[in-house]
Formats: sequence, C-alpha cells, structure tokens
Amino acid sequence: MSNLVTAWFRRRFSEPQTVTLAVALLVGFGIVFLFGGMLAPVIASVVLAYLLEGVVGWFQRRGAPRLLVILLVLAAFTAFLAFLLLGLVPLVWVQITDLLRQLPTYIAEGQKALLELPAQYAFLSESQIRELIDAARTEITGLGQRVLSLSLSSVLGIITLVVYLVLVPVLIFFFLKDKRTLVDWFVGLLPEDHGLLARIWGEMDQQIGNYIRGKFWEILIVAVVSWAVFSLLGLEYALLMGVLVGVSVLIPYIGAAVVTIPVAVAGYIQWGWGADLAWLVIIYLVIQALDGNVLVPWLFSEVVDLHPVAIIVAVLVFGGLWGFWGIFFAIPLATLVNAILRAWPETGPAETGEIAKTD
Repeated sequence: MSNLVTAWFRRRFSEPQTVTLAVALLVGFGIVFLFGGMLAPVIASVVLAYLLEGVVGWFQRRGAPRLLVILLVLAAFTAFLAFLLLGLVPLVWVQITDLLRQLPTYIAEGQKALLELPAQYAFLSESQIRELIDAARTEITGLGQRVLSLSLSSVLGIITLVVYLVLVPVLIFFFLKDKRTLVDWFVGLLPEDHGLLARIWGEMDQQIGNYIRGKFWEILIVAVVSWAVFSLLGLEYALLMGVLVGVSVLIPYIGAAVVTIPVAVAGYIQWGWGADLAWLVIIYLVIQALDGNVLVPWLFSEVVDLHPVAIIVAVLVFGGLWGFWGIFFAIPLATLVNAILRAWPETGPAETGEIAKTD
C-alpha cells in the first residue's frame, strides 16, 4: 500500500512546476477561505475590473488611449450603478414593503384555502393541514425576526455600503490602469519553475473574463425580459419577481427551481387557481428554458464545458466554502479544477521509464 502511495506521489509531484502549482493553489484558496470577508471589496473590484476590461480592450484595439477609455468607461459604469441604487432599488423596495404589509391578509386567505382541501381530497386530513399551517407560521415568524435584526443592523450596513461605494471604484481604476504592472509584480513573486501555473492561468484568465461578462448580460437580459413579460400579464409584483428571476441565474439549475415558488405564489395571491396563474407558470418555465438552451450556450460557449452534475456539485461545494462568491465563481472554479486535472503531469522525468514498465 505504501509503495502505491509513494508511486502516486512521485508521479504527481516529482516536477518543480507541479510543486509550484500545488503551493500556489493552497495559498490562494487559504487566503480566500480565511480572509474572504475582509477582502470582499477587493474581490468585488477584481470582478468588476474583469467586467469592464472587455469594453476597455475593445476601444483600445481601435486606437483609443487606454487611460482616457478607462476614465470614460468607469464614469459610465458609475452612472449605471447610480441608476440602479437611486432608481431601481427604491422601486423594488416599495414592492417588498407592500408585499410585507399585505402578508397577514395573504396568509389568512392561504389558511382558509388550505382548510378547504380536506373536503375536496379525502386523503388529506384536517390535522395534517393544521400541522402544515403551524410549520408555515413558525417559518414566517422566524423570517420576521431575521428582517427585524437586519433592520437593527442597517446603520452599520449603510456605513459599510458608503465605504464600498468609495473604495471599489478607486480599486477598479487602479486594477484597470496598472493591470500589467500588478501582473508582473505577482509573477516576480513566483519561482522560476512556474510554466505549468502560467499555462493554466493563461487559459483561465480568458475564461474568467468571458464568464463574468456573460453572467452580467445573462442577469440583465433575464431580469428585463421577465419584468416585461410579467408586466404584460398584469402581475402586481412584476418588478420584484423580474429581479428575483434575474438574480436566480447566479445559481445554475438550483436558482431557477427555487424562484419558481415565489413567482407561483405571487400569481396565486393575485389571481388564485385559474388560467392566469397557469399562463404565468408556463411563461416562466419558457423563460428558464430559453435561458438554459439558447442564452447560456450563446454567452458561455467558450466557458461552460461541464456536465450539469459537476456544476451542481461545484455550486454546493464552493458555495459552502465561500458563500456568495463561491456560488458566483462555481463554474470558473470547476473549470479551473478540470483544467488542472487535465494539465497536471502524470510522470516525473526521472521515473517515466520505470513507471511505464510497472504499469
């Protein structure tokens, strides 16, 4: 057994480049795992810099000065964020507060509808329905307590948000302006035998940029289309549901399944059982189908080459490790793992012949 372990270790870690790659991965994952909370503004700035680099590079390739393009693109992006914070967020917040205000009425109507089910379906008993209502009431009470605790800590949250709004644009500017300098500085910290790491990073750098830009457009397109369609159907909380559907694409497969519940509940609250609710659910499923089968292949054709099971496992694992950022980067991280497994040397130079004979 020990011989097998030794042989495997030699095959995998006999080259200096392999050791460099392993150490770099351990240090990188360790820093994010231990200091991810403190580094959140830096991570957000890197993500947004990747998002804007595509636009900056496009203008630069057409002869525009990089510094001028960076300033103009950053100004346009800041204006877009201001529109979201000052225009969209208040509208969504109004719908959320209205929904919370109407919630007791909706709960009472839902309880009444549930208590009528045993008369229609013999396999359901009134005691089962009451247990279900009690469980739902407990969950709603817990949700209310969490909302209250969130509101109590809102002052600290506002201060943090203001700091982020000042710090993140500054970091984005320097990441875009001094990109080459920062990359050269990082490469200078690496040992000379970093060819394998450089090859994998060269492959991943392009894919991460494409993924972030593609995910931005996917969220925007899905949210706008969902809001427009829900508005045409006359859904009362169309904007809130559209935003939820757009954000749900951050979590592949799982997000779409989870958001089905609030969309269907919002339709039932407004229309009850009937054709309108059926049309709402059908159109929502069509939007998700078009997203998964048309939009995603078009936006991520060069990024996503993973089985759905691998994507779901990546979301669960990296989301459990790093929360939101783990979920957001689940696909690039899974692609990174796949690239490492494909590029990792099987044999060291000294043991190649001996291992070949043993096998």
